[in-house]
Amino acid sequence: MSLKLDPTNPGSAGNAAYLAVACELAYHPEAAGREAFAAKLGLEATLIQADNTEVYVGQDDTAVVLAFRGSESPDTLDGFKDWLLTNANNFLILPEGRIGTDFAAAGVGARFHKGFMEALAEIWDPLYAAVDAALKAKERPLWVTGHSLGGALALLAAWRLQQNFLPVQAVITFGAPMVGNDAAAQAFQREFPGRIFRYVNDLDLVPKLPTVSLIANSYSHCLAEELLVDAAASGDLEESIFSSLTGRATQGLLDATLMDELWSGLKSRIAHHMLTSYRARIDEKIKNLS
Repeated sequence: MSLKLDPTNPGSAGNAAYLAVACELAYHPEAAGREAFAAKLGLEATLIQADNTEVYVGQDDTAVVLAFRGSESPDTLDGFKDWLLTNANNFLILPEGRIGTDFAAAGVGARFHKGFMEALAEIWDPLYAAVDAALKAKERPLWVTGHSLGGALALLAAWRLQQNFLPVQAVITFGAPMVGNDAAAQAFQREFPGRIFRYVNDLDLVPKLPTVSLIANSYSHCLAEELLVDAAASGDLEESIFSSLTGRATQGLLDATLMDELWSGLKSRIAHHMLTSYRARIDEKIKNLS
């Protein structure tokens, strides 16, 4: 299948297929990543990193693509605890300082995921400089994408880029967790009407995180969900895992039984969170449309 971006139809499955590949390549280390972006997508790519946050800025004559790297998937209960409580440092906050100025336009009441905002703040200066230079060199559509944690960062970065007069063509994410409360989600809908495409595998549990804030469960997703259904899979989402979470965080701590239950549900479906699964379902969607 030929991979290319179509700016006239941002929500096309073909664009999703292209950007899913970009997200896969974002997991490569720098030298291998540059080669892979050039070979598979024809993009000249540069890796920008700060601490554990990484994003590739790729470009050709027709587009600029930001592909945020996600976190490594946890494969043990201890690793899952670290992912939930560190990467998902999930207090909802009102950002302050420079980043707070950029998110003030979200309006009164909008609150954002503390850990994700901190990660974006760390990488912002070199990221903005690279995108600004690329668009000044040649005006082209700017696409922003990411998988898992990378999808959350993609959404927040798109907002901040647009607030700094770098217009975003579309945001396409895969298996991304929630980034803020309902007021924040509504602000994204207003800012990017018809330009956010949030791909979710029906059996992927990560988009339901952070289901539990350590203080309150106030997270919401942007409404623009692109649900990918695996007709061959059996069983429904284990909603009971998540519905049972409310009220079971005590004094800011998740109890051991709850963590075991949540890990069991996530581990049984971790394959559905992988980009290989997303790519297969998107390819199937394209095939069905042809």
